Amino acid sequence: MERRDYKTIATWIENGGKVLDLGCGDGSLLNYLIETKEVKGYGVEIDDTKILACIERGVNVIQVDMEAGLSVFESNSFDYVILSQTLQAMRHTEGIVAEMLRVGREAIVTLPNFGYWLNRWQLLTGHMPMSKEFPYHWYDTPNVHFCTLDDFEEFCMEKKIRIAEKRILQHGRQVRFFPNLFGNLALYRVERG
Repeated sequence: MERRDYKTIATWIENGGKVLDLGCGDGSLLNYLIETKEVKGYGVEIDDTKILACIERGVNVIQVDMEAGLSVFESNSFDYVILSQTLQAMRHTEGIVAEMLRVGREAIVTLPNFGYWLNRWQLLTGHMPMSKEFPYHWYDTPNVHFCTLDDFEEFCMEKKIRIAEKRILQHGRQVRFFPNLFGNLALYRVERG
């Protein structure tokens, strides 16, 4: 099933570009980009079951622990490096974003917005948020960093990362009015500052 953010990501990718999809899961995003944008690329995944799903889809995949860095890839070897809804599960946020920008000309980062109004409401009622974007209980979540749109943008400013473009979505529709409150998913296209 196609995620609603795939089309937005595809608009930022040139036809025939070289793509590295970090934390690619079952390879569905990379497969979508191969079919719609004729990209060439690789997925990076650590989970054996997800690697098998990539292979079954015909997606090139490499088993790498991103937390250890991307030293298997040369600098500027890709046009785009994508980290889709995985940043919040990374322990070394600064390191992975720096590596993305070393390996690729541009990086695309998508992340669930912890500042979304429904998440705030759940916190106000005394519970950790659970939603489609945060489908885990507080005790079994792989997420180690929760951030809002403002948090990510401040991170980029501090690290001298230029935000070339952003789109904030709420269930697939673009949000322009109070995006940090009404957007549940953020997509950023970033470059070295």
